[in-house]
Amino acid sequence: MTHHNKLFGLSPEAGRWIYVITGLIICLCLGSVYAYSIFLNPIINEFSTESYKLSASQGNLPFMVFLAFFSILMFFAGKIMDKLGPKKLTIYGGLVVGLGWALSYYAVEAKSLNLLILTYGVIAGSGVGVVYGCPLNIVGKWFPDKKGLTTGLVLAGFGGSALITGKIANILIQQSSLSLTFLYFGIGFAILLVLLAFPFKSPEAGWKPQGWTPSASAASNVDFNSSEMVKTSTFWGLFLAYLIGCLAGLMAIGISKPVGSEIIKIDGETATTLVGIFAIFNALGRPLFGWLTDKISPKGASILNLLIIIAVSIMMLVAKEGDVIMYVIAFCGFWLILGGWLAIAPTTTLTFYGVKNYSRNYGIVFFAYGLGAILGGVISGQAKDAFGSYQVAFWPTLVLGVIGLMIVMATLKPPVKKAA
Repeated sequence: MTHHNKLFGLSPEAGRWIYVITGLIICLCLGSVYAYSIFLNPIINEFSTESYKLSASQGNLPFMVFLAFFSILMFFAGKIMDKLGPKKLTIYGGLVVGLGWALSYYAVEAKSLNLLILTYGVIAGSGVGVVYGCPLNIVGKWFPDKKGLTTGLVLAGFGGSALITGKIANILIQQSSLSLTFLYFGIGFAILLVLLAFPFKSPEAGWKPQGWTPSASAASNVDFNSSEMVKTSTFWGLFLAYLIGCLAGLMAIGISKPVGSEIIKIDGETATTLVGIFAIFNALGRPLFGWLTDKISPKGASILNLLIIIAVSIMMLVAKEGDVIMYVIAFCGFWLILGGWLAIAPTTTLTFYGVKNYSRNYGIVFFAYGLGAILGGVISGQAKDAFGSYQVAFWPTLVLGVIGLMIVMATLKPPVKKAA
């Protein structure tokens, strides 16, 4: 009898689902960055003086830097995970996440935007990048039979986080202060992430779920290392489509509340509630598109996702004051597609390039997310600062959606490993 015969006192088949639950809660903590549009106006108000008003682009900088460092550290964490293992990496990374949020208390007290970019953007963003791949690594090993679905379920925590953390942040900012909100979040995240990491354990080599036999295509799936992967046209197709999806989704997420207030003229309280509803769609997008990637292929799931981007961009370009239903449908779509890409991309990487080098390979693919975050933030900030309205920002997402569709149709197919 192996020591893995019992998992949490259950059979491995039942016990492994506990990793999906703990992974989901870990992602719930990490995904609090998606509640940033709740913080945006309080940050602008707090950091502006009578003689100097913080611009929308400046207010967005901590969010953009956070997402950039998240994607950069995700790449390096993939390399370190092989040595340290997911458990230790989650503990170290979790402490860094908590530290970054907690130190942001001092940045707000000092009214220093540069310090907030360092504490929230660089430190907390780096911590999230370190932890992010750990629950995916564990769940990927325990669920070779349900890759897309379980990856999507774990990541639903990241997507749905804004629903919970956004509401908590809104109450805390109103009842205490912006600086104390950062401090409370930091302490809470550090405690939760460390505690949830303790049960992490990988299955023994060669373990398979009972009654599951790999399909012929999975069994013959060749493991690509990172340098082999980047030489395939499939990788570049996936990377560019992922970048376009992240750019559109992250841009919309960062401006959800101000677009509702300024273009559709919804009151502030309703706009905050709607951000919570959008977050549900971000969460749903992950298991939905993870399941679709398993069922209708990575190409089919990607085409559907890009068609939604095109449709919701058109809706926002024609939306005007009072078009509440159109705004809600469009932003549910934007949050859904981002959630979708965060399941399509890891599942496609796992399916096409194998499990052996998955952490490193997905770390490279994930650069598309960081790049999308930066470009999306630049586009929305520039649209607001140069044209006085966020509406102009939906032209680039429309054009890029069409380009992405053509790229996916041409390139997204199983790669062939060249003989050495």
